[in-house]
Amino acid sequence: MARPRTFDEEGALDAAMRTFWEKGYEATSTQDLCDATGLGRSSIYNTFKSKHHLFERALARYIDSMTAAQLAVLEDTQLSAADRLRALFAMVVDGETVHRTGGRGLGCLTVNTTVELVARDPQAAEMLERDTRRRLTALRGVLEEGQRDGSITSPHDAGALAHFVNAAIGGMRISSQGGADRAVLEAIAEITLDALAG
Repeated sequence: MARPRTFDEEGALDAAMRTFWEKGYEATSTQDLCDATGLGRSSIYNTFKSKHHLFERALARYIDSMTAAQLAVLEDTQLSAADRLRALFAMVVDGETVHRTGGRGLGCLTVNTTVELVARDPQAAEMLERDTRRRLTALRGVLEEGQRDGSITSPHDAGALAHFVNAAIGGMRISSQGGADRAVLEAIAEITLDALAG
């Protein structure tokens, strides 16, 4: 009979996710994961099979939580389309302000993984592509609605605008990692929103 696990697997996964988020995949050692989770090497490998499998689970957890939060904002039909986008940008700014170490933001695990791994890790690339499609679809829907209700006045195609908004958010995440403070991030958000209104 297998021995029951005596640790909080979800808590260990959260700790691993934070470590990968802070350090990146390559720079995170097994010892870093042991230190973060409080687990020994054998427990990590018995539970999660490999560093890469643990990373995939951590990335999936991050994507599920972050995308769900963003979609909840974008699907809030009590707000106009423009106000939903404003709320999304506020969420990004708040997240980057909260998750700072040494005066720099952590950015976004999906953006970080895109830069670090997507060219050579097919599994990560597929996860990120699925997530991007999901977010772009939601953004496009809100932008189309905004063009119909007049709160988005840009004449550009809503699909192209969705890519623009997504790129602006990614740029804000990277700027935060480079040390951009809240005021800078808020300015980027405001200029992006102005572009959508004109």
